[in-house]
Amino acid sequence: MKLTLRQLDIFRAVAQLSSTTQASTALAMSQSATSAALQELEGAMGIRLFDRVGRRLVLNDNGQTLLPKAIRLLEGALEIENGFRTDVVARLRVGCSTTIGNYIMPLLMQHMAERAPGTQIDVILGNSADITRQAAQLSIDVGLVEGPSHQPTLAVQPWCEDELVIVAAADDPLAHKGQLSVSELREARWLVREEGSGTAEEVHHWLFPHLGSLSNVRQIGSSEAIKRMVAVGIGISCLSYWVVGDLIAEGSLISLPHVIPEHKRQLHAVYHRDKFISSSLETFFSVIKDFASAKTR
Repeated sequence: MKLTLRQLDIFRAVAQLSSTTQASTALAMSQSATSAALQELEGAMGIRLFDRVGRRLVLNDNGQTLLPKAIRLLEGALEIENGFRTDVVARLRVGCSTTIGNYIMPLLMQHMAERAPGTQIDVILGNSADITRQAAQLSIDVGLVEGPSHQPTLAVQPWCEDELVIVAAADDPLAHKGQLSVSELREARWLVREEGSGTAEEVHHWLFPHLGSLSNVRQIGSSEAIKRMVAVGIGISCLSYWVVGDLIAEGSLISLPHVIPEHKRQLHAVYHRDKFISSSLETFFSVIKDFASAKTR
C-alpha cells in the first residue's frame, strides 16, 4: 500500500488549516517534515491536492474529493484503536445555531450524560450558515441548525419542530389591540436576525409573502439580545418559542395575535455524507431522536 495513515493525517491538518506551518505546529512536527509528507502523498497518488493562493494552500478538486474519505479512514482507525483501550474518553464536536445552542443543547447534553456518561461534547456556536459550512468542511461531527441546508455534500435529518411566535413587550400598544392586521404588522418597528441566521431565513419565508417589505427594520446578531430589546419596548420580533417562552411565562412579553396562519419550522441535524459514524455519534443521534419524540408527545 502506497498511502499511510500518517500521510493522510498530515493532509487533513494542512487542508483544515490551509498552511503547512500551522499544520506542523498542530502536529508537533517540523515544517520541512510536514511538507515532505505532503509531497510524498501527492507523489504516491500522482496528483496535486492543493493550489497555492498567496501564502495559503487551498484544496483543489482532487483535495476536496480526498478530504472526506481521508477523515473517514482516520476516524475509523481511531475507533478501532480506542475500542481496545479503557482509558479513552469519547469526544464529539457538535455545532449549533445560536437558538439551539443556547436553549436546547443544554438539555441534550444532560440526556447525553445520562446515556453515555463518558462522552465529552465540545459545542461550537454560530448561525446556521456557519454551522453548515463547518459540517461540510468536516470541522465538526454534526451540526444542529434551524434552517434547511443548501450544501450538496451534507446529509440532512429533520429531528424536531419549533414554533415561531411574534412578540411584543407587555406594555407595547400593539399588545392591547387584539388580532393584528397585516398593515399593523407591516408598519411596526421590527427587530430581526442577521442574514445567514436560520431564524431570519425562516421568518422571511413565513412572513414576507404576507407582509411584503417592512418599512422599519433593524438587524440584531443575537436572538437573546432581540428578546431583551423587545421586552423594553424597542420593537417587535418573530422568534422561536424556545427563546421567548420564559419571558412570556413571567409576563414581560406577549405573544401577539394576528391574522397570519401559525407556523412551525423543522430543525435539522446535518453532517457530511462521508462522515464516519462513531458509536458516540450514533448515541447522540439516538438522544436527539428521543428528545424530539418526547416533545411531540
